[in-house]
Amino acid sequence: MFNRLRNRLLIVNLVIISLIMIVAFSTIYTITYQNNHKSINDDLMQVSEFYRKSGGMNEGGKFGGGNNHGPKEPGNELKSPNGSLGAIVGGGKSDPPPERSVSFSINTDANWTITKTDSRYDMDEEFYKLAVQQAASSDATRGNFTLEGNRWAYMVNKTMDGYSIVFLDVTNSYKFLRNLLYTFLAVGLIMLIVIYFTSRYFANRSIAPVKEAFDKQQRFIADASHELRTPLAVINTNVDVLLANSDDPIRTQEKWLQHIKSETERMRTLTSDLLYLTQMEDARESIITTSFNMSEAVESVILTLEAVIFEKNMELSYDITPDLYTRGSSEQMKQVILILLDNAMKYTNPSGSIKLTLKKQGHDVLLTVTNTGEGIPQEHLARIFDRFYRVDASRSRKNGGYGLGLAIAKTIVEQSKGRIYAKSVLNDKTSFYVQLPADSQPRKA
Repeated sequence: MFNRLRNRLLIVNLVIISLIMIVAFSTIYTITYQNNHKSINDDLMQVSEFYRKSGGMNEGGKFGGGNNHGPKEPGNELKSPNGSLGAIVGGGKSDPPPERSVSFSINTDANWTITKTDSRYDMDEEFYKLAVQQAASSDATRGNFTLEGNRWAYMVNKTMDGYSIVFLDVTNSYKFLRNLLYTFLAVGLIMLIVIYFTSRYFANRSIAPVKEAFDKQQRFIADASHELRTPLAVINTNVDVLLANSDDPIRTQEKWLQHIKSETERMRTLTSDLLYLTQMEDARESIITTSFNMSEAVESVILTLEAVIFEKNMELSYDITPDLYTRGSSEQMKQVILILLDNAMKYTNPSGSIKLTLKKQGHDVLLTVTNTGEGIPQEHLARIFDRFYRVDASRSRKNGGYGLGLAIAKTIVEQSKGRIYAKSVLNDKTSFYVQLPADSQPRKA
């Protein structure tokens, strides 16, 4: 179930991020493409103006200063790597073309027959004819095409005798756009891979508390059912005995009735504790805290238990610093102290001792309850505050415990912005610590 939930979170996350990346990359690419297209158009206009100024127009509407077959000046040619294009080094022109310009101009008649060329590059007649055919095949005055591995942009101007066409090599511009597209695809793929593993990691971390809560709930239901099953079985057995001896007077049946009453009381205590835990957790955010005297709360609980501890032949010692204040509920905190002392009495060895201290520690009030006894193994210390958890289940049932007392104490302490924890030394002693934020003593009126 949780794997399916994690996979759904991953899929939703990847789809959303993919859409965001597509929108972002598409926007960047579109803006770049438009800027590149505008730059090409500006360069075409600049190249066209260059050829118009450098050669001028004669009476026939043809460019001067250029021809199809005239020899080039020595040293003014530079063959391109494919041997079809050459770039002029000097040229003797007064107004050079744009920096990136690899261009030429062709004049044609009305039937698109070449009448004049103005070019600084070595190209054969077939190349010029193919270039003109590409321009003539479109009704648009501007466009681009691929010829002999290069990308060319062109602009057609109407003249009195035909057409004047300017061609500009834009191969690098289109290579840049293509490389940009490939870069986006590569970066997008790498980002998706990284995001997948990152999302998987955080999805596992996000689901972990939910899974833990679900497991606790399942364990809680199982434990509660188990705890209720035992007294119900006892009650059912004793009722069967009573029914089997229905003719006997009630005085002779008193033992079975006492068993039923005892188990009913155990169930009442269990359900009351469970209800109390649920109510406390539901009211965790809305609880109202007040300042109270923690020292007096501890002393009042000790007074009620001192005689009981003495009857059990245990030694009780305590050291309470007077007038220590904290915030929370005085009655609930008394319940925490009662739970800790009751727990200490249950697990103290015969003729053992219990020690309670309350003192100021920094900005906190620290309550410590220590008892001698078998101690708690280290692997159990982290779980003793869980509901229904027992280190020794058989002994806990014998003592009448359900494993809810420490869970209730933990809930109360956490509501008071404090923390509760335990330390233990096997076959020596166990100590429970309650650390609460200290509060200043309220002024008397």
